[in-house]
Amino acid sequence: MNDPAASVSRPPLVKVASYRPFTGAMSPLWRLTSVLVALVATLCLLFAPGAPADVAGKAQPRLPTLDLLIDGKPLTVELAVTGQQRYMGLSFRTSMPEDSGMLFVYEAERPLTFTMRNTLIPLSIAFISSDLVINEIHLMNVGPNQLFDSEREARYALEVNQGWFTRNGIGPGAQIVMR
Repeated sequence: MNDPAASVSRPPLVKVASYRPFTGAMSPLWRLTSVLVALVATLCLLFAPGAPADVAGKAQPRLPTLDLLIDGKPLTVELAVTGQQRYMGLSFRTSMPEDSGMLFVYEAERPLTFTMRNTLIPLSIAFISSDLVINEIHLMNVGPNQLFDSEREARYALEVNQGWFTRNGIGPGAQIVMR
């Protein structure tokens, strides 16, 4: 039997010139040009219209809202669900209506840490489990270099005006209902 693959002709081998690496990348002018291009690109990203809001020192626009009941007390919360929304949070806001807040939503329970970076109003924060029960509440005073860690894993964090939980008789163990 004849093998059909054996009868296929192959093109002749062609010798290719030897490889010489590009040495221009090593020159000082090339390095300076690369640094300048990177700097311009970084500045364009920082000051582009879609840049993070805190680069310009502005609060993020109001986010979509959801109505909650916490032990029967109504609260309207903005939903921070993306990484950028959670990062900005209530930064640069100068006030918040009394029965309002911001609910930070994560994909799964985990240890959470919050800060008052660029936050101008005193807040209270509740760390909340996946089954919508408040695990713990902390007071957050205005000022830099503060970290607020959850003692237990949480899936949600709820920031409200400082003292809102106390004024409404709400503490750990309170059940949250989404309306």
